[in-house]
Amino acid sequence: MNGGGWPTAELDPVRRLKVIAGASGRPVYAERRFAFPVEQVWAVASDLEHELPLLVSGLRSFAVTPVGEREGAAGAAAGDRFEGRAVSALGHRERFDIVLRPGWCLMQSAVLGSGMAARADGDDGCLFAFYSSLRLPGGQLADRVRAPWSARRAERMLDRLAARVSARSAPTRTE
Repeated sequence: MNGGGWPTAELDPVRRLKVIAGASGRPVYAERRFAFPVEQVWAVASDLEHELPLLVSGLRSFAVTPVGEREGAAGAAAGDRFEGRAVSALGHRERFDIVLRPGWCLMQSAVLGSGMAARADGDDGCLFAFYSSLRLPGGQLADRVRAPWSARRAERMLDRLAARVSARSAPTRTE
């Protein structure tokens, strides 16, 4: 308990993401332990412009701009606040509000809520989580219908993340 009488709880980023995912109704949620340090996994996962299109099938490109640099934005960048512009393989465009911190990424568009989180897990690995949920009217029903397909898609995304972390962690040969 704190001095004010109300109980408090500190949640690590993965548990916090699980709470947010659970509050969104019927999200796609996937969690996996990686045998890489959290810094290596997060270096790939948080490289939204270069790595996200390689991790998320159907995503052609993802451009990120600090909020303070956005056209018409007043003041300096908030540091962890960004705007993302996604373009799908079919040409659909979507704008995202992003909060990106070490071990934490939360993204929200008019259609989709999504997030990633990572934390150290033991001396030699990390726990990584991903969630997404539709934010449209009727989104919970659509999430329920797409659940089996989306769960497989999330697992494939985690497989691609493992491959990308492995590739970026491999020593380069110089001859």
